[in-house]
Amino acid sequence: MTLFLYDWAKNIQNAWLAPRCPVCATAIDAAAPLCAGCHADLPVLETQCRHCAIALSESAATRVCADCARRPRFDHALAGFHYRQPIAWMIGGLKYHRHLAHARILGDLLAERIALQAPEPPDLLAAVPLHPAAFRRRGFNQAERIAIRLADRLDWRVERDVFARVRDTPHQSTLDAAQRAANVRDAFAARCDLAGRHVAIVDDVMTTARTASALARTARTAGAARVDVYCVARA
Repeated sequence: MTLFLYDWAKNIQNAWLAPRCPVCATAIDAAAPLCAGCHADLPVLETQCRHCAIALSESAATRVCADCARRPRFDHALAGFHYRQPIAWMIGGLKYHRHLAHARILGDLLAERIALQAPEPPDLLAAVPLHPAAFRRRGFNQAERIAIRLADRLDWRVERDVFARVRDTPHQSTLDAAQRAANVRDAFAARCDLAGRHVAIVDDVMTTARTASALARTARTAGAARVDVYCVARA
């Protein structure tokens, strides 16, 4: 009887402590970011502009949007997913509710999407920076957390303090497109010489691409030879 109770208690403990899918709470393998069902239901962004990651129709003749055909924003861009559920929920949980485990999951999922393209590894990954005041308010930089996990999964190099946000700008989500452009103008500075280097910028969500574009201009001014952008989701 004692042995039976011990085994029963152990089984209950193992079931309780088993890793769970963050979306549906199904028990999963410790190495898996999501359960198989939730992973299959992710809003993968399949057809996108190769220069800004905006969604394109499946019938698009080329993988370049009209804006980038005139003037490419980045040398290469990739978004893993549409900004839809459950990706939007995981990003929101990370940014606004301190669900820091979501950074690992989102980094893993983005790494999977990037690995499918087998791109040329950059010289360094750099996260979109927060202003020091914003960092103090939040306590962490969600883009940096994702970048660190992404670098670990792809065996790429991530560097902190490559860029600084020199103005404490309002959240881009509160502004329209024109206001977003003005909001991030001259908002960034490079902290190191990027001459001849291939830089990849990492962010959680790209909406109008104003923030990433401003950061790309800063990188090129510092001498970067190539600027790519990787983001978890494209709105």
